[in-house]
Amino acid sequence: MSLIIDGHFDLLMDVAIQREQGKKKVIETHYLPDFQAGGIGAVICAIFVDSSFLPEMGLRKALQQISSLHAEAAESPDKIMVCKSVDDLLTAQSTGKQGFVLSLEGAEPLYNDLSMLRIFYELGVRFLGLTWSRRNFVGDGSHFSSVREGRPGGITDFGVQLIEAAEEMGIIIDVSHINDEGFWDVMSFVKKPVIASHSNCRALASSMRNLTDEQIKAIAGTGGVVGMNAVSFFVSETDEEADVEHLVDHIDHIVKLAGVEHVGLGLDITDEFMKYVSPDSIASMPRKPFDIVKRHSSVPQIIHVLEKRGYTDRAIELIMGHNFLHLYREVWR
Repeated sequence: MSLIIDGHFDLLMDVAIQREQGKKKVIETHYLPDFQAGGIGAVICAIFVDSSFLPEMGLRKALQQISSLHAEAAESPDKIMVCKSVDDLLTAQSTGKQGFVLSLEGAEPLYNDLSMLRIFYELGVRFLGLTWSRRNFVGDGSHFSSVREGRPGGITDFGVQLIEAAEEMGIIIDVSHINDEGFWDVMSFVKKPVIASHSNCRALASSMRNLTDEQIKAIAGTGGVVGMNAVSFFVSETDEEADVEHLVDHIDHIVKLAGVEHVGLGLDITDEFMKYVSPDSIASMPRKPFDIVKRHSSVPQIIHVLEKRGYTDRAIELIMGHNFLHLYREVWR
């Protein structure tokens, strides 16, 4: 199997916390064996800042997470590589190193300062998730369940400037987590392919975090890719049906709607990070989420189901990483 890419993993929040506790080589000792067992060649590392740190500490927390990845790479130079280009990813693969690329999950660390984007780019950020599931200076996020709020908004003036600046730099726009109003605004402003790094099909699981058929077609129309999310309530309406077979149903749905060239993986594996979610937050959830792909070592289960359903080796190669790789080659500089 050629390069497998997980297009979304909240790795760095955990790595940064463990390093604050004095631990070293966290990725090499705790995560690398799973990546290797699953055949994962590249991981897109989300920079996520918990709402409790916003707004005052958004920039600091984001930089701490970036610093943690660079420190890990310095400690394990023969095993870990921070990648900023497609050539870097291919070099990591050919030399047996684990490739990592940085992504902002929500523009909160930028606050409303456009000049901050260049700093993040130079540090290696190559993806910009415009919002998380909350409001920021770019627009409104898509909530996980209904909340009391006034009228939701679309993309702001700052958001338009940020999209234009990101595309000019070669940063890929990510529409996962944005609300429907903001999504369609983004589609009217972008000039390059966009991704939804970790969103499934709303036709199969009705969460507002998932994409409608028209949204999927719109992403495909830019030349973009949708990464499949392995969190239970984005896969199925019931916990009993939240499994790999139903995850592949989402792949089937996108392939039929838009073609096999527009689907990838953005697994959002989170079971390990639930320890950071407060008991009250968990209790407030209508369903407690769980991963239907248990750690990255289980990713070959997806390949097995795709083979069983008659996908060709070439189609599987595209889904598992090469669709994202082609898009990176087109947008990155």
